[in-house]
Amino acid sequence: MKNSTLVQIKTEDGLTLPGLLFEVRHSKKVMIHLHGNGSSSVFYHDDQMSEFAEILGKSGISLLVFNNRGAHYIKKLNVEKKDETSEGKRFGMAYEKIKECIYDIDAAIAFLEKKGYREFYLIGHSTGANKICVYDHYRPKNKISKYILIGGGDDTGLYYNDFGKEKFLRLFKEAKQKISQGKGEDIICELLPDEIFSYKGFYDIANPDGDYNTFPFLEAMDKAKLSTKPLFRYFNSIKKPTLVVYGEKDEYQYGDVPKVVNILKEQKPKFTYKIIKDADHGFTGKQMELAKIVVDWLTHS
Repeated sequence: MKNSTLVQIKTEDGLTLPGLLFEVRHSKKVMIHLHGNGSSSVFYHDDQMSEFAEILGKSGISLLVFNNRGAHYIKKLNVEKKDETSEGKRFGMAYEKIKECIYDIDAAIAFLEKKGYREFYLIGHSTGANKICVYDHYRPKNKISKYILIGGGDDTGLYYNDFGKEKFLRLFKEAKQKISQGKGEDIICELLPDEIFSYKGFYDIANPDGDYNTFPFLEAMDKAKLSTKPLFRYFNSIKKPTLVVYGEKDEYQYGDVPKVVNILKEQKPKFTYKIIKDADHGFTGKQMELAKIVVDWLTHS
């Protein structure tokens, strides 16, 4: 395993996304890492990624980590157009539509294919796990061999729970109206400073029947009725080998990680499930244990 190389991932819709590639010489196997939302950026966790990459490298697997378009709360990026001009647009969690992860993942695969890789694994942490489910739904015949879902969350339910029914439904209705008025990129001032969302970003993450709501745990626990579509429909449609991992003390799982995991087991009993003792949502101090579980599953499943 050599040191990481700074790389640039160019998407079909004109973005250039920075990343780090930890390469194993002569390897044809590579893992693509999808980070979560909020202030996330792979460049603030390079020490953890180096350790993760080292363990992967011992099994002959390279690692690509990159800032997808949901990195940071707000980030202005240049969008290259077909006529070779460019314009600056705002991205980050505040503006992200989760379905656009398709562009980012497809671009990462295309970049790695040009580097000579032929076997691909996709790992997603937090919102990254949701993105894997969305990607699989819209790209079921993709080039990924195996999925690893780490700490996938129910953001729709969490915001409903935090805001309360009345405020949640009012903001959701208001977001829909603002989008129809062409004001979807306006920031929801009412939520500042605790939350930073545009109306279109909030609508995407709060829509019970939208792409984002892949892990509707609150509804599965019979604590709310929000969706009109079948629950866990994207998760249920996955046919590839999949590992699901949660921290025992994940602070975003309604205080009952075993119940959350059991809900998923009822949906897809043939998947592999692990709970890491004493680990929080970010697996603080447990990154090495997480990496070993992932590598052991990849090499023996």
